[in-house]
Amino acid sequence: QVQLVESGGGLVQAGGSLRLSCAASRSISSTDTMGWYRQAPGNQRELVAVIASGGSTGYADSVKGRFIMSRDNARNTVSLQMNSLEPEDTAVYYCNLRRSSWGVRYDYWGQGTQVTVSS
Repeated sequence: QVQLVESGGGLVQAGGSLRLSCAASRSISSTDTMGWYRQAPGNQRELVAVIASGGSTGYADSVKGRFIMSRDNARNTVSLQMNSLEPEDTAVYYCNLRRSSWGVRYDYWGQGTQVTVSS
C-alpha cells in the first residue's frame, strides 16, 4: 500500500503560478507511472500530466507549454509546476501512482489539493 499526499494548492490570480507536490509514503520505482489528474465541479477527472516508467512525459493539450511535471525517485516525490494559470485550471488536483506487479495493475491516489484561479 502506498499513500500519496499532495500539497501546494491554493488561490492565485490568472497569469500566476503554483507548484504542486506529491509525497509518497513508500519508495517510488522507476517502473511506476506517475500522473497528475484534476477534476472540476460537474466534470470527470481528467489526466493533466504523466511521467511514464521510461521517463517520457505527456501533457493534456490544455496545459502544454504551461505545466511541467517532474519526479524525484530518490525523494519519492513528484511535482507539477503550473505557470500562466487560467480560470479554467480551477479544479481539485490529484496525484496518481500506477504500478504493475505480476500482471496486476494497482492505482494509488492522493486526497487531492484545491487549485482556484481567479480572473
